[in-house]
Amino acid sequence: MPDNKDHRPDPRPDPEHLLRQVMAQERQAVRERLKIFLGYASGVGKTMRMLDEARRRQERGQDVVIGAVQTKRSTDDDALLSKFEVIPLRAGGAIDLDAILSRKPGVCFIDGLAYDNPPGSRHAKRWEDVAELVESGITVVTSLNIQHIEEEREKAGRITGKHVTQTVPKSFVAQADEIVVVDVPSEMLMARTGEIADPDRARRLAELREMTLLLAAEVVDRQLDDALEAQGADPVWSAHERVLVCITPRANASRMLASGKRNADRFHGDLLVAYVEQPGLAVEQQTRLDRVLYDARAMGAAIHMLEGDDAIDTILRFARANRITQIFVGHSLRESWWKRWMGGPLDRLIRGAEGMDVRVFPH
Repeated sequence: MPDNKDHRPDPRPDPEHLLRQVMAQERQAVRERLKIFLGYASGVGKTMRMLDEARRRQERGQDVVIGAVQTKRSTDDDALLSKFEVIPLRAGGAIDLDAILSRKPGVCFIDGLAYDNPPGSRHAKRWEDVAELVESGITVVTSLNIQHIEEEREKAGRITGKHVTQTVPKSFVAQADEIVVVDVPSEMLMARTGEIADPDRARRLAELREMTLLLAAEVVDRQLDDALEAQGADPVWSAHERVLVCITPRANASRMLASGKRNADRFHGDLLVAYVEQPGLAVEQQTRLDRVLYDARAMGAAIHMLEGDDAIDTILRFARANRITQIFVGHSLRESWWKRWMGGPLDRLIRGAEGMDVRVFPH
């Protein structure tokens, strides 16, 4: 009787799957201690909402302190602030990290997550202070505007005409257990801040508001994926489009990038570019590749340099891990009859891209 034991499925868990599960569990543990009030512009009321939550938590018996609050406040904000223990800022405007760690409250409220710390501080950025507090077991509730998220800064700057230098990486924002979008109509915001009603200003504020809502939806996507992975389940696909353009030195990259950018913009999605590194490129090929990567960065694409012996497996693993919905790939029209008969790399990619659309660009 033949021995079929070599054809049985391996009962051992996949090491990569276990690693993702452990990392998802660690991210969930951090998220339980971080909440962000996110606004689309100054004046929407983040400080008021944050202090009102501090009041409600204190009334429920939680140990609450204020680690930082905006200096420009309304009289209503000041009235709320008077009800709490406030840990004074250090010289230069940095939060007193050591004092908060020593006090070890249940919840610390810190306004202005994107602030830079003065030279000589333990951390260069306030969000890094917050990260240390969270790691120490203190729950932090904080506030942020969309234009101060590093990956959204350039787009927001094109809308507002203003360039900000103080930012927080999106990866840190994505660690929040809860993101509350502080939302008011643009007309109300302009009235609140004393601006004259202006249709162009209202349009720009609407664009910022849309960016804010889309970012919040993206974070919810990641939270759901982590919750599933922490339980050992496979992640679901993203709720918004994530376009992956796979480039090689020979691919018709300009067409793929332009089309990918249009699709990502049309559906308010993300544009990613992946290149599986190949050793020994000729100078001409390396120059062409560098030009493509430069153009991709100029379009706002996220660049990912991948390593792997099998390019198709490497791309598929990356696509699944990053919840890609569309894959753009180049393909040579000059293909041997053997590959056409047996199935070449493109066929493997299409078969393996379950749940993803694959668009092929001849070259």
